[in-house]
Amino acid sequence: MYDLSGYGMNEIVISSVQNPRVKAVLLLQQKSAERKRTGLFVVEGRRELTHCIEMGLEIKEVYVCREIAKTTERWNNMWEVTRDVYEKIAYRGSTEGIVAVVKSQERRLNDLRLSRNPLIMVVERVEKPGNLGAILRSADAAGADAVIVCDALTDLWNPNLIRSSIGAVFTVPCVVCESNECIAFLKERGIQILTAQLQDSRLYYDTDMRCGTAIVMGTESTGLTEVWRQEADAHIRIPMLGRLDSLNVSVSAAILLYEAVRQRERAKED
Repeated sequence: MYDLSGYGMNEIVISSVQNPRVKAVLLLQQKSAERKRTGLFVVEGRRELTHCIEMGLEIKEVYVCREIAKTTERWNNMWEVTRDVYEKIAYRGSTEGIVAVVKSQERRLNDLRLSRNPLIMVVERVEKPGNLGAILRSADAAGADAVIVCDALTDLWNPNLIRSSIGAVFTVPCVVCESNECIAFLKERGIQILTAQLQDSRLYYDTDMRCGTAIVMGTESTGLTEVWRQEADAHIRIPMLGRLDSLNVSVSAAILLYEAVRQRERAKED
């Protein structure tokens, strides 16, 4: 655990929701364009703040409600806020009275440090931040090497994504790129591409995932684009035994990731 104490604090307590700093925090929470323009985003809670520090991200400002946080800790460039102000800037409840503004860090494909037989989750054009956050959470639990977001329709620093990932957006190496870049990256490294699709596919548990593997998921509404279907080494599907023909994309991702884990763990025993 990182020691977050011992830093300077501004003496003024912010008590107005009209304060320019409060407005700036709200703008970062609400507008993807503002996060992109400034290179800043907002996190809430001690756990998430600690993950940011462990990742080496720069903490620009910290806002603390002492009434909620019940702490005497001090952070660099820290501002105390009243409960009313905190409830205005907090995106969700139960975040320990701590909100921070953090400098984002762009990671590229070539920055990834992959294991000998990497396990990578690729998601194409996923729209809902909550789904992407849940996929990141599963990727962390499965020990995946990376999550690659292709043709992104939501940014990685969306507050709902951070919340739903419970900090996995900071613990799992994550890259945003175009599909053609990702395909070239995977093929150059001999990583097999498995696309999750219902048509022209085999059952997922009949596919060997012990080698370097990228599992590729598309949107729930339209699935993967044709470029991924054509470039795939194999098409896999999860059997649908009920009356519906699809699962939530984050649930499907978790099933497929853990099939790779199952196969790899069994190979260690043999």
